[in-house]
Amino acid sequence: VQLQASGGGLVQPGGSLRLSCAASGFTLDYYAIGWFRQAPGKEREWVSCISSSDGSTYYADSAKGRFTISRDDAKNTVYLQMSRLKPEDTAVYYCAAGGIATIDAYEYDFWGQGTQVTVSS
Repeated sequence: VQLQASGGGLVQPGGSLRLSCAASGFTLDYYAIGWFRQAPGKEREWVSCISSSDGSTYYADSAKGRFTISRDDAKNTVYLQMSRLKPEDTAVYYCAAGGIATIDAYEYDFWGQGTQVTVSS
């Protein structure tokens, strides 16, 4: 059972990135997926999540209007499309799978290893 986050990199302010969270060893269909991030010296922060039941999506205020979470169950993958990136979005981004879509990291059962996003000119 594994989650693999990928798609991070270095991007200029105002740019875009698409993060992917791919599952192996289990089917994502039955799981809610959350994205979290952690910047150096800061607490882990919830970014967004998507439910398994009806695909409802939720965003932190910092992500609203700029980030879009989606899922492709056929590919067993969840995406986080990030646009209009800001330097304060710089962090390691983690995806996680759990029973419910929630901001509470402790409700998630499986975690990916993280992918670095750096927004800098």
